[in-house]
Amino acid sequence: MTRYIQGSDRSQVTLLPECLDDFIAEDNTVRVIDAFISELDMATLGFEGTSPALTGRPSYHPSVLLKIYLYGYLNRVQSSRRLERECQRNVEVMWLTGRLAPDFKTIADFRKDNGKGIRNVCRRFVMLCRELKLFTQGTVAIDGSKFKAVNNRERNYTPGKIARREREIEESIQRYLDALETADRTQSVELPAKTERLQSKIQKMRQRLQELKEIKAQLETQPDKQVSLTDPDARAMTTHSMKGTAMVGYNVQTVVDTEHHLIVAHEVTNTGSDRAQLGKMALAAREAMGVKQLQVLADRGYYSGPELKTCEDAGIAAYVPKPMTSNARAQGRFGKEDFIYIASADEYQCPAGQRAIHRFTTDEDGLQVRIYWSSACTSCSMRDKCTISDYRRIRRWEHESVMEAVQGRLERQPEAMRVRKSTVEHVFGTLKHWMGWTHFLMRRKVNVATEMSLHVLAYNLKRVISILGIAETIRAMKMVGA
Repeated sequence: MTRYIQGSDRSQVTLLPECLDDFIAEDNTVRVIDAFISELDMATLGFEGTSPALTGRPSYHPSVLLKIYLYGYLNRVQSSRRLERECQRNVEVMWLTGRLAPDFKTIADFRKDNGKGIRNVCRRFVMLCRELKLFTQGTVAIDGSKFKAVNNRERNYTPGKIARREREIEESIQRYLDALETADRTQSVELPAKTERLQSKIQKMRQRLQELKEIKAQLETQPDKQVSLTDPDARAMTTHSMKGTAMVGYNVQTVVDTEHHLIVAHEVTNTGSDRAQLGKMALAAREAMGVKQLQVLADRGYYSGPELKTCEDAGIAAYVPKPMTSNARAQGRFGKEDFIYIASADEYQCPAGQRAIHRFTTDEDGLQVRIYWSSACTSCSMRDKCTISDYRRIRRWEHESVMEAVQGRLERQPEAMRVRKSTVEHVFGTLKHWMGWTHFLMRRKVNVATEMSLHVLAYNLKRVISILGIAETIRAMKMVGA
């Protein structure tokens, strides 16, 4: 054994104990965590317990528990029980907390009761990044991704799923009744035991049917006709990676800066579609970044006339490709893009050279839509390539010029969608890798939003350390003052 590196004798008493600070290198991430949280005004940010009670057992200061959570999320340790163990054995956490070791209930209650403060800390870090001049390009990518909730698919119900379950249970009851009738007819030796077992199964099935009827009554009170039993706010959502099935979870909207890949804004929603998210996320990003000119990149799922107009009215340049929803092209007919709009005359010129004039205006889902067609359609030699009806009707939203401006902008910058994909999808991949298979650990949308803020805060902190380095990050935090 003399040829190997030898450790110290466990029973050896040292004359001068080593200082705990000696175990933490100057370039250790925990020094950044300590510097950041030490500069925070916990009371202003909305944390509970910033003023200690005059009686009773002394409590932990909120900054201590926030340090524990930020360290845990940076190191992929989100469970309060695992964080309790880290406080007892991890030298870095001991240094960070001053050897304090709260129990798991105290740690879990802090996260549950201080959602507002934690979300404010996440926003405050984005403001710090802004003060450090990390948002200079004014271009962001927006996307949404589905994250799993603490709710199994079997405990999420829709009208279709309940109808299918009722049908399966009724078939099972009938099968058991047939088996019971067969057992009565054969009069076998084990008849009493088998009959009792079959009757017990039938009783359980009928009880299950009654439970489904109660859930069905709950469905009638829900606007989206969904009920989740474990996490009432979670919803079943389709995903590209799970074709034919649905994930029960949340749709997390994220806005990512294209320059440094920092998350500037995020929101947890339980709506599966991204269609109505573009405007509010773009406005939230512009406010967080503190810029006047903002370019927003998003995929086809965000294409919506009202949302694009919201961005246009706010002076935000949106780059969103138009989804191909018409079957005309696939069936060998002219698409709407083959018709040229002449703004001066408010008419469309068709591929045959005829003019389609405005006929009337109608209201479609709250949008004013103008309808055009040409009187020459019935005698046109190209009608078979244009429409299967007597007239080719062209629909134009009253603010169609906004959508045309978006399309023109995208044609001038064809690389915009490549930039979007390489920016925001990498962030989602990183976050899900950190979270592991289970994703969220908490229930209810407000608590899930708190958990997501901790993930975003940890991600942004790690990105800033990667950009500036630990020493420069600590110096900047102390200079700017969190």
